[in-house]
Amino acid sequence: MPESENATSPAPFSIDDSPIGRELADLTSRRKALDAVEIEFSGQTRILTVSNQKGGVGKTTTTVNIAAALASVGARVLVIDLDPQGNASTALGVPHTADTPSVYDVLIDEFPLADIVQTSPESPNLLCAPSTIHLAGAEIELVSQVAREHRLRTALDDYLARPDVQLDFVLIDCPPSLGLLTINAFTAAGELLIPIQCEYYALEGLSQLLGSVRMIQKHLNPKLHLSTILLTMYDGRTRLAQQVAEEVRTHFPDEVLRTIIPRSVRVSEAPSFGQTVIAYDGQSAGAVSYREAAVELVQRERLKTSDEGTS
Repeated sequence: MPESENATSPAPFSIDDSPIGRELADLTSRRKALDAVEIEFSGQTRILTVSNQKGGVGKTTTTVNIAAALASVGARVLVIDLDPQGNASTALGVPHTADTPSVYDVLIDEFPLADIVQTSPESPNLLCAPSTIHLAGAEIELVSQVAREHRLRTALDDYLARPDVQLDFVLIDCPPSLGLLTINAFTAAGELLIPIQCEYYALEGLSQLLGSVRMIQKHLNPKLHLSTILLTMYDGRTRLAQQVAEEVRTHFPDEVLRTIIPRSVRVSEAPSFGQTVIAYDGQSAGAVSYREAAVELVQRERLKTSDEGTS
């Protein structure tokens, strides 16, 4: 039986109306917005420790990609790799073989930090104090050292006092533990940045971490404060990820960045090429998200400083 002439024919398929099309359009819009952003830095060096004793939450990935994103908009950034695995050094393309002068020499043998800092091949604005395998024994060796909790802080203060050193940010990548290396990082920093994975148990152990921070504030570094929480490995297709994000925002409404870092193949691939995702594929969704997080990190602090000045 022939179809009726008045039957409505289906609308032609358009890629723009599909979920992929909408996602691509959104990504293009975000890229344009980032390209239009103008960043100004305060001239003061912000020192952030990136820490969470729970493993696999994206500490190193966050450290190197935020650092690279900041460097891409003109900031001078130093990454201090305090993790014996040396993954941050790898991602920044910096040599860190066993005979490379490293953070171990600074903490144990009191080398000047300037003697170990290398420039990442990604950008002249991106510096790295590398880690080597020797750092694995530093936890034990530090126990008998004088002023063991202040070793990194003393070295960093001396480095920043040099007339030839001008930094906008120092990011310290910590191991997934609350040992002496992490305590050194807490003592040296003014701010704490916590990456939280958008999965079950995301908040587990966070109370222990914040308890340690309160002890550091009381006994070693009263200036340390939790300034930033970044939600990572977000999969918007799952209800669980949305629930975790909502729960974290409920508990920490002022600290959580609006920007969320999605799960991304490009972000995972980049370190195997000795690069951050900013250099590996700067137009990918993961890179755009880290660039947005870096911009928000700068703008929130400037807004906070402005509000304090007018109050």
